[in-house]
Amino acid sequence: MSGVTLDTAPDRAVVEFRCTGTATGKMRNELDVRMTRPMEERFDLATDEGPFHGGDATAPPPLALFIASLTGCLMTQLRAFARRLEVPLDTLTVDTTIEWDWARSGAVYETAPKSFAVDVNIDSPAPAENVEALIRAAKKGCFIEQTLGQANRITHRMKRGEGWVVVR
Repeated sequence: MSGVTLDTAPDRAVVEFRCTGTATGKMRNELDVRMTRPMEERFDLATDEGPFHGGDATAPPPLALFIASLTGCLMTQLRAFARRLEVPLDTLTVDTTIEWDWARSGAVYETAPKSFAVDVNIDSPAPAENVEALIRAAKKGCFIEQTLGQANRITHRMKRGEGWVVVR
């Protein structure tokens, strides 16, 4: 499906990404990220932590990539859909704030999402209702935002011998 455009894409498709992470430094992780369906793309990324977790801060921490992914995903959809919906963008900035609750739990800690706030600043000669329609469409087209907006089941497995064991 290389070279796919909106006009040539199928009406429905499964979009699949895979990532293999390898621990390489004190807290550094090398990430081999691959889009496997409906087309193939590959990216090398890294994460690290600062001194709090014993890392060297040689790469962004995972939460920095998380907020960047949410912001970048929405901005991509806004720009792509603006052309399709004929909403000129003179300027576009997006400010995203995410908060989590953090609580010590013995020798470790537990977290929970608290809030997600996305402020979209668009300067456009288009009527306000057209800009609002663009933002609504971009929200629906942003894979990250759509994932965060619903309950998700995440499974974890642990390699044991020749097989895998589900960790509950």
